[in-house]
Amino acid sequence: MNLIIDIGNTLTKIYLFDGGEVVDSFQIDKEIVPFLEVLIRENNSLCQAIISSTRDYEPELGKVLNLLPNGWSELTSKTALPIINNYKTPETLGKDRLAAVVGAKTLLPRRNILVIDAGTAVTYDILNENGEYAGGSISPGLQMRYRALHQFTGRLPLLEPRDLYKFPGDCTEDAIISGVQQGMLFEIDAYIAHFKKNYKNLEVIFTGGDANFFDSKLKNSFFVCSNLVAFGLNRILEYNAKKY
Repeated sequence: MNLIIDIGNTLTKIYLFDGGEVVDSFQIDKEIVPFLEVLIRENNSLCQAIISSTRDYEPELGKVLNLLPNGWSELTSKTALPIINNYKTPETLGKDRLAAVVGAKTLLPRRNILVIDAGTAVTYDILNENGEYAGGSISPGLQMRYRALHQFTGRLPLLEPRDLYKFPGDCTEDAIISGVQQGMLFEIDAYIAHFKKNYKNLEVIFTGGDANFFDSKLKNSFFVCSNLVAFGLNRILEYNAKKY
């Protein structure tokens, strides 16, 4: 089995993969070394691991992962990939964006794919049927838009997303909610429409913390995969394991 470790700013996601499928997963909001030490010692079938991290992590993590028979690796801009990365500044490319694109290719090989990741930011990334990653766009996420309206104006309140609102808004709250949420819906649909004109039989994969919030609200059909980054990391791990 493979151990996938996705370390975010506040939360660490851990996945166990067997035969290309997720067999177990965990979300940890505290120190992960003690948890992983127990996990590895209790799962003799774990062979190798990959780390993707947006921040520095404790050196003890590497020592624990050295318990694995086939070792571990970390996703960096120099990691060999099962796609062609045409991004001009790979060292600045977010690891989650990169892994999500690889995950998309893993799930839908030989397709033109638009990957939309709706989290803190909304990212739009395009991969063609030849496995060439062209890059994409980065836009403010749902919560970021609400906070920006509150923090950068004098009197607008800080609101939370909700399903029911008037559009166009006939009060300030509905005006904010429709501006944020309807604006995001228009944006997402426009990106999909644009890329459909340029990529034949385009597939759309939606992931990220806010993917389910927008799932039923968009006019375009798409595939939601909450574990897309994990599938990509697992594929990268397997790809590099076969090279040695």
